[in-house]
Amino acid sequence: MRGFPTRAPAELEDRPRARRWMVEALWSEQGVGIVGGEPKCGKSFLALDLAVAVAAGVPCLRRFAADEPGPVLLFAAEDAGHIVRARLQGIASAAGARFETLDIAVIDVPALRLDHRADRQRLVETVERIRPRLVVLDPLVRLHGVDENTVADVAPILGFLRDIQRRFATAVVLVHHARKSGATRPGQALRGSSELHAWGDSNLYLRRRDNQIVMTVEHRAAPGLNDIEIELADDGEGPALRLRRTVPDQAPPQPQSAQQRIVQVLAKAAAPLLQSEIRKRAGARNATVTAALHELVREGRVERGSGGRYRFLGAGAHEAARATASPNL
Repeated sequence: MRGFPTRAPAELEDRPRARRWMVEALWSEQGVGIVGGEPKCGKSFLALDLAVAVAAGVPCLRRFAADEPGPVLLFAAEDAGHIVRARLQGIASAAGARFETLDIAVIDVPALRLDHRADRQRLVETVERIRPRLVVLDPLVRLHGVDENTVADVAPILGFLRDIQRRFATAVVLVHHARKSGATRPGQALRGSSELHAWGDSNLYLRRRDNQIVMTVEHRAAPGLNDIEIELADDGEGPALRLRRTVPDQAPPQPQSAQQRIVQVLAKAAAPLLQSEIRKRAGARNATVTAALHELVREGRVERGSGGRYRFLGAGAHEAARATASPNL
């Protein structure tokens, strides 16, 4: 056969929906992508939360299911071993997973360079030995010495990671920094070439909005999730991210009627008021005040005294007047 092999659409792999997610709604099965965000937004904590979820088969952020556990390969370029241990221990505790049996292999070298042929070969050999469901590399800036703004420099690194994904049927999470930007889409704020944004099958973006951390979820082949508020909390065993507990929204207060404002004005007044004074304090038109006062006097809630001054008789006056008028009730 000359040229490339081909298949009909019906001959392509049909993956059941249940197998399309490594972590439900957050990360696609065997997907590559970015966990990105501004500094100090919890990117590394989120990547480690994904790692614990996959390694132990527990929900990521205590909500997003990871039902098929498997090995995880992790390289944390910026953190010492004791820091990685403490973070994983805190996340495992929050997730209800046993820290001692976490199926996570931590690459124990001071540096790993994806632009060096020897390091790429060692990483391939490690992936071949571990056979992970997930590879986590944190952060990209410590994994190379190329110009991130140049497509010709970045593309070979991303192509190498895509090759690992395809060769070993694994997912790849790459932690990367974002600029503080007014970009419409969070992915457009990623530092460096736009190739990074385009590369991902699943991308998670963290940013600060006021004092809250907001996560946006983006997928190549599935609907994303927008503006999930998360927070870093400590249950005593170490810090871990979680979905932010928010107070249920309350119905907005209904605007007061003119009559309610007039009652409020009279109730607060130290002495009876003229109609002109009531109108000014209640912020109502004269005709409105006239009609409202007439009704309130009729109901027995307000009394018109000498000199045309009005005073509030109290809420109980209305009920007393009704009882007097209707003795059989």
